[in-house]
Amino acid sequence: SAIIGALVALSIIALVLSLVRVEDVTLPPTVKYGMVFDAGSSHTSLFVYEWDSDKENNTGVVSQTLSCDVQGQGISSYANNPPEAGNSLRECLEKALQVVPAEKQRDVPVYLGATAGMRLLRVQNSSATEQVLAEVAKTMQEYPVAFKGARILTGEEEGAYGWITINYLLDSFTKYSPKAHTWLRPEAANIFGALDLGGASTQITFMPRGSVLSRNEASEFTLYGYSYNIYTHSYLCYGQNEMLKRLEKELIASSPRTRVHHPCYPKGYSEIVSLSSFSASPCTNGSDPRLPLGDSSVTLEGRGNASGCLAALRKLFNFSACGQSQDCTFDGVYQPPLRGQFIAFSAFYYNFKFLNLTEGQPLAMVREAIEGFCTRSWQDLSSSYPKENPKRLPKYCANANYILTLLLDAYKFNETSWNNIFFQMKAGSADVGWTLGYMLNLTNMVPAEAPASLKGHRPSLWAAAITFIILILILGLVALLL
Repeated sequence: SAIIGALVALSIIALVLSLVRVEDVTLPPTVKYGMVFDAGSSHTSLFVYEWDSDKENNTGVVSQTLSCDVQGQGISSYANNPPEAGNSLRECLEKALQVVPAEKQRDVPVYLGATAGMRLLRVQNSSATEQVLAEVAKTMQEYPVAFKGARILTGEEEGAYGWITINYLLDSFTKYSPKAHTWLRPEAANIFGALDLGGASTQITFMPRGSVLSRNEASEFTLYGYSYNIYTHSYLCYGQNEMLKRLEKELIASSPRTRVHHPCYPKGYSEIVSLSSFSASPCTNGSDPRLPLGDSSVTLEGRGNASGCLAALRKLFNFSACGQSQDCTFDGVYQPPLRGQFIAFSAFYYNFKFLNLTEGQPLAMVREAIEGFCTRSWQDLSSSYPKENPKRLPKYCANANYILTLLLDAYKFNETSWNNIFFQMKAGSADVGWTLGYMLNLTNMVPAEAPASLKGHRPSLWAAAITFIILILILGLVALLL
């Protein structure tokens, strides 16, 4: 009887298991990682991004995992010592590998994009440029990552990728819907423009009405299943550091003396400038018959004159090249009419943050605040901002007036459209810049993984079957004991 009872129990167990439905169980998507170095003219930063392998309309939903500032200046400063360009990246690379699981590191694509500093070095010394990039690549290849190359971005690429970053972070392309449990495109997407001011160049990018007439300034992207046509232009030598050097050269050339008045520097501040320093950049190394010959030095003496500062800065632009054309900024460059709201980041943001200027302030109030700052003496400024870099502090007046000239006179913002500019450097938990847009666009090239699946039982039925089996075994054991 015991044997018969055991056989009956096993038969019932087999019957129950055959009745439990087996179905495909989809495993959660795996996480992919990517790294992008932003090799700018004055410094380099590394950003680590991650996204799920099942992409949304062929574009990864990317988030920032880590940012790391590389010690020292930009890689273009190592033209005379290229191996140090590569060595400077090691500390950040090692930090990045600490946040990427060891089993995924060899599949992580790593890119280095160099911007205006290297564009200028390429003009001045192409062989040194190649050596710097080669040393960077040599260092990268020592690490367990999938290094994809170091290259110099065009100014238009830099502007376009910055535009992608901004609109991605502000949910202009896609937004997660908790109700639908998926990513949806906003019905009335608000597409922002991008304003970027670096050390050697500046970029403006936006989506104009109609088509972009000049194909040289047009870019097209497909993101989340939608196509976007944008206008973007980059102005080399119009970044704030190159602008300051060009301003110095113009002031010295206009007044060829050993002591020259600088309207943008504060009263009581002076700075000695060697004329040979102008040869360090293609933006200022052109010969000027007004400058004295030889490697002489000139002392720049601050005057704290806001109106004189604005007038001197306007001379750096060739506004007459546009004639009467309204679709023109300066130097004869085409630009369609401005459209929508803009995010101003990088040096736009840092200068206005220092001066405690924010969006929403009337333009008249902004002008008044900048003028008031420019009239303060060097003694007043240095005692009021003891923690600020003494080499950077006297330049805020020139930077702020340059930003006003660029935005109002060149890009043609006015009293009304000024309120459409928002100065910020972060959106959510990610930095605003071109690197996230670069990574986001590159994910279109990374094949989406098919959701991994295996054969499994529905949890509710499986739980019921297990309970029934245990009960049968208990009854069989009781029968055996009896």
